[in-house]
Amino acid sequence: MNTIIVVGGSKGIGNTILKKLLHYCKVVNISRTSPQQVHKNLTHYNCNILNDDLPEINTADGLVYCPGSINLKPIARLSIDDFKNDFEINVLGAVKVIQKYLSVLKNGNKPAIVLFSTVAVKLGMPFHASIATSKAGVEGLVKSLGAEFAPKIRINAIAPTVTNTELASKLLRNEKMIANITERHPLKKFLNPDEVADMAEFLLSDKAASLSGQVIQMDCGIVSFKI
Repeated sequence: MNTIIVVGGSKGIGNTILKKLLHYCKVVNISRTSPQQVHKNLTHYNCNILNDDLPEINTADGLVYCPGSINLKPIARLSIDDFKNDFEINVLGAVKVIQKYLSVLKNGNKPAIVLFSTVAVKLGMPFHASIATSKAGVEGLVKSLGAEFAPKIRINAIAPTVTNTELASKLLRNEKMIANITERHPLKKFLNPDEVADMAEFLLSDKAASLSGQVIQMDCGIVSFKI
């Protein structure tokens, strides 16, 4: 049975990934709060990724880094600290975790890493300057480490559009906003966490054995199509 480290598995997409993996993997969750799930395959460590020492883990075959932010403001209202905080959460946190568990992953069974970007990196959306900048850093990290780690460790990222989670609740807080966001996407939908978790599960699996250094656009057509 493989062991997967999930960082940020107590809520949102991370928790949906955790629940799927628990059926057939040992999952080590690292987050500031405990997931609601109790399972024989689940080990949890309370940890603030940016400030605390990471726990010692001896075995890992995969790593999913889920922490993220949606900090939407006009550039005139974004402070330098906003940019620093988003970069720390999205990029430096991922770097810290990868560096910590790299030697363990190298000894794993066909190891793979999954990170998260956003469609805002390629689409160009107002008020996304800080988050798009930090997620562009994630994409650069994936490309660079994909080359550095080949052929031993695969690393890919998922770039979702709006996903129905607590993190995106301000974007989906009433029926009018939901209708507007739905209409903006050519497929006339936005994402639910299960769809994104399925993609993460795929990228961790042997079915994605030929994929590394890729950023998978889960965009419901908003980046890919002009209709």
